[in-house]
Amino acid sequence: MSNYTAADVKALRERSGAGMMDCKKALDESDGDLEKAMEALRLKGLKGVTKREGRATSEGLIVSRVSDGKGFLMELACETDFVAKGEKFIELADSVADALVGSDATNAEEALKAPMGSSTVGEQITNEAAILGEKVELRKFAAASADSFDAYMHRTSKDLPPQVGVLLGYSGGDADVAHDVAVHIAAFSPIYMSREDVPADLVEKERSIAEETARNEGKPEQALPKIVEGRVTGFFKENVLLDQAFAKDPKQSVGQVLESAGVKVSSFIRLRVGA
Repeated sequence: MSNYTAADVKALRERSGAGMMDCKKALDESDGDLEKAMEALRLKGLKGVTKREGRATSEGLIVSRVSDGKGFLMELACETDFVAKGEKFIELADSVADALVGSDATNAEEALKAPMGSSTVGEQITNEAAILGEKVELRKFAAASADSFDAYMHRTSKDLPPQVGVLLGYSGGDADVAHDVAVHIAAFSPIYMSREDVPADLVEKERSIAEETARNEGKPEQALPKIVEGRVTGFFKENVLLDQAFAKDPKQSVGQVLESAGVKVSSFIRLRVGA
């Protein structure tokens, strides 16, 4: 007869985030001792780390932190939505984010080396992944400095934690407008801040494609320059934040809305789980 109850299984699941069958097996092996069962889950998980290395991590969440003029977004990824929406995974993400506040990390590689308790962020993630029984990775990390920030976290499903995150750095003006622009970025996915940020070779490539397309369509030679510039402008309106039509008022560009509100955007970061 098993030396544990259904309540023990529930307690171990809540504490570890592991599946029911794994918890039952761990309790069987530890004769009902919760602490020994936790250790059994961790050891079993660590043995399976190599096997999990090649697995895809298409689920997860986005977390943000802002402190003393610095802010960052990070993506903590896992294999399944079951783990992604679990309390233990969310707690791990928050703990990692808290540990990275004040660090000098600018990318995921540097973030993994940052101290967390008596070890590093990377080691803590590995230890927790062992218990969760899935591959877990800090896939993306991006940081910025600014006078002010608006951090917008978007849930694509009410059952899941935030899947899209935007960190908007700005100065002056109206905080409500800054927030509206952050929401706009989440929805419209701009790649560049301004036209000046678009690489010159990419602009020339778009111009070349536009000209070739227009010729193939049989457009008059004398009309080509205007047609080409119009299509390049369309490229800017699709990919450049300040040129995009503002989500709440498409008759104005984001740049016009910001200028009217006295808001100057210095940077933006947009992360989406799995992208």
